[in-house]
Order: sequence, then C-alpha cells, then structure tokens
Amino acid sequence: MEFRLLSALEKVFSDEAPAAAPVTRVSLLRGDRVSVQAAFCCDRDAQAALTVSGAAPGTAQIFAVEDVPVGRACNDNADDFYLRKASGLYPDVLRPGDCCPAKQGRWQAFWIELRAQPQAEAQLTFALSAGGETAEAALTVETVAAELPAQALIHTNWYHADGLCNYYGIEAMSADFWRVNEAFLRMAAAHGINCILTPLFTPPLDTAVGHERTTVQLVGVRRRGGRYSFDFRNLRRWMTLCADCGIQYFELSHFFTQWGAKHAPKILVRDAKGRVKKRFGWQTDAAGRDYTDFLRQFAAALNTFLEKENVTDRCFVHISDEPGTDDLALYKKHAALIHALFPRLRVLDALSDFAFYEMGAVDLPVPGEGAIEAFRGRVSALWTYYCCGQGHQYLPNRFIAMPSLRNRVLGCLLYKYDCAGFLQWGYNFYNACLSLRPIDPYAVTDADGAFPSGDAFIVYPGPGGEPLPALRMKVFADGLRDLRALRLLESIIGREQTLALLEYGIPPLSFTAYPHDPAWLLGLRDRVNQKIKESFHGHSI
Repeated sequence: MEFRLLSALEKVFSDEAPAAAPVTRVSLLRGDRVSVQAAFCCDRDAQAALTVSGAAPGTAQIFAVEDVPVGRACNDNADDFYLRKASGLYPDVLRPGDCCPAKQGRWQAFWIELRAQPQAEAQLTFALSAGGETAEAALTVETVAAELPAQALIHTNWYHADGLCNYYGIEAMSADFWRVNEAFLRMAAAHGINCILTPLFTPPLDTAVGHERTTVQLVGVRRRGGRYSFDFRNLRRWMTLCADCGIQYFELSHFFTQWGAKHAPKILVRDAKGRVKKRFGWQTDAAGRDYTDFLRQFAAALNTFLEKENVTDRCFVHISDEPGTDDLALYKKHAALIHALFPRLRVLDALSDFAFYEMGAVDLPVPGEGAIEAFRGRVSALWTYYCCGQGHQYLPNRFIAMPSLRNRVLGCLLYKYDCAGFLQWGYNFYNACLSLRPIDPYAVTDADGAFPSGDAFIVYPGPGGEPLPALRMKVFADGLRDLRALRLLESIIGREQTLALLEYGIPPLSFTAYPHDPAWLLGLRDRVNQKIKESFHGHSI
C-alpha cells in the first residue's frame, strides 16, 4: 500500500500516481480552515479507513473523494493550464465519512478539513488501514492566535431552487421544499456565499425561447379587474430562512429575460375565480403597457414590504443578464423604469460593456474577468464574474479539469483589485443547457455537453436532501479565506506593504498572469500567516 499526505491544491486521479511532494506542515488562523488530502493506492480490493489522532475534538472532518464523469473538459480555445483535456473520470465529489472501498491499483484520496487547534502547535497523525495493512503520516498544524475577520466581499453563486425540486421530486413551497433548501442554503453560507438569488418569480435565466423552467415563484399574485394584489408570506419565509442560515444579501430575480431584456419572466397569477394561470412570459412584450402596469403596482407593494422587513439596503435588483451592445437602447429604457420604481435598490447585472455603466443604466456592473481592466478605477464598486467563457488566457475558474490553484488564486486577485463583489451563475444548476431537461449531476457534469464540466454547479444533491460539497467548493472557500487573511494583514501593516508581500519575487499579479506553481500559493498563505503572527506578538493587532 502506498500512502502520502498532499495539499488541497492537488487532484488525485485514479490512473496516475501523484507527483507532488508530501505536505508535512500547515498553518492557519483562529476561525480559519485548512485542508489536506490522504492519497493512497492498494494492491488489492479492500475497505480503506482513515483515522486522525492528535486533533482536538470536532476540528477534523473527513470526506472520501469520489470521481465524476467529465464529458466536455474545456472549450476549443482553452489555454495550456489544465490538468487534462480529455473526457474521463475526475475527482470532485466529497462524501462525508472515514471509510471507502479501495480498488486494486487505483489511486484514491480522503479529504481532511482542519479547523484551528487550541494549542499553537499540534502534531497530527494520519493512519490509513486497508487489507490488513496500516500506513501513517505526520502533519504539524500551527494555529496563529489571531482571528480571521469576517468576509467583507459580497459573493453570490446563483441558487437554483427549481433544480432541487426536480432532483428530489418535491413541490415548490412544500414542507420538503423548505427543508431541502435550508440544507443547501446552510452549505452555501458555510462556504462564503453571503448573497442569494431570490426567485420573486421563476428566474428568466438559461431558458430556451418558448420553454420554461419548473415554477419557483415566491410572491403570490392575484388580479381582480385591472388591479393586482401580492402575497409576500413565502418571500418573508425565504428571507428569514436565508438570514438564519447566514445569508446577508438578496439578489431579487431578473425582471426581464436574459440576453436582450425583450420579454417578461414567467409569472403565475390567480384570477378572480381562483384559477392560477401564466399571465406573463415569452409571449409578453417587456416594454408593453400590460407588463409595465404590473411592474408599477408590484414595485409599490414590494418596496413597502422590503422597508417593513428592514432589508432594503441589503437587496439588489436585476434587469437582464448579459445584455450585449445591441441591447443598449432597450436596456436603458428598462433601467429608467426600474430606477424610478425602486429608487433605493441598486441595479446589479453581469455585463462587460462599460457603456451600460457610463450611461447610468446600471449601478453595479459585473464584468467578466477578461473585461475587468476596462472597469477598474472607473466604477463606484468593482465586481467581476466568471462562467463558461473564462477558460482561456489563464483566467481563474473552477472547471473540474483545471488545477485547483486556478480556482483558489482568485482570492489573491480579488484582494489585489480591491473587488467589492464576485458573481458566478451556477451553485446548483441541475439542468441541461437552456433548461431543456433536468439532468443527474452525478452522470452529467457539463450541462449536456454545453459547458465545461463543473461550470454549472459546485454542490451535489446527496441522500435525504443533504448537499455534498464539490472539492472545488472547498478550494474556492480557501481562496475567500486567503482574501480575508490579506485584509487582516492590511489592517496591521497597510495596503502597500501587504501588496508588496503578495507580489514578492514575482511580476505584478493580474487576472491573466500569476504563478502556476502550487508551492507559490501555499507559501504565500503561510507567509501572510507568519507576518500576522509577528505583528500579533508585537501587539500591533
């Protein structure tokens, strides 16, 4: 049996022995987390079990790393910073547990997430048993006596409640709906997602023209004559649940369809006889009188509700996702209406043409990483996003086929660029492209061949309505903690010195230029921790 400890920046493929050097030491702050992997290969089929001794109770959580099929590994214009570009099995699912079947001649791994230890230095022993053999490895864990600060970055990873309804066979707003969503919302918040896409009406996202997604409409609507009334009880329950789970901000779902803002979202309305029908949708002219009248009445009621719930300042409103240059005039028209109807809400939209911001149509533009330089220093708050298109020019992303460094380095870049927010579209999108059908995320990881695997979701639906994290979600959360540690260091020694430490010995960092060696990023985080420790001992904190 072969056995070794590896860093969280490695991915263990079943058909290849890991080439990375073993990890023997890690450091972290109080309130921090750090992960390592126990990689092993047995010469026979057996049951493998991992134990961790020396860690304080409750500070070590073990997951078995499981493979998923990758169909589309990357786009045709992919750069050379990928682990592999072929279809096959890749490690991604993290299933809680310290045992798993070991397959003869196949490399496998356990993922161990460690929290701060009560003592400054702890000696941990990892023991793997399989087929009557036991192998051990030691790890020194240093805990720096300084508290990792709260996350200041606003991070949204679009939450798709319809995917949970489809996968688990549950009805929207049922008891099971609320139970399952609570579990997935808690998982999101635990990994740095503090802003949630809130389906006032079924979000008009990633939907083929003429088709529709499973209804997840939080706001009840009734129409009598030409007047509408609104029931916000489910929206209140949603917001209360989100707050209980640790979500601070709310993205109110888009008022117009994606890629052009030409139509209204699907909205179900109950008539005077109690019949529920689809009143708005693809058949609706978004600029028409009927929908505009609806929005005016809805805005008056929603503004009152948000004020009463004391959440107005923590809400964002969307017009349309990813409008293009050809959509400028229509977007501007809609924006004028939305700004007038919701004067206290900031318009937040993913778009990469600076003209939308320049003409005052959007308060918080969210450009793709490749377009961020055009917005840097020219907007009130800098945001960025990535999706299926950011797989070239070494742009950070989280496709399954990418090295984990390319995922985690985003935290350093968000610090360097002083970003206020980050957006990604797929926390749990379990549909084929354009939502033409639901998919099984354990079998289809590329939205039916449309996007590089891993683009559409970062969490898996586990048994009983419990989510299972992707390895990539843990790595992304590590990047967010890197950002928090850098901001703590800045509060001690200033931004100029922190940037100097961040870029020590390397060219200036950018979204297309950063070291590709995992040892650099691991070493950087340890240097940040040691600098904080040095200042802490000098009573600078």
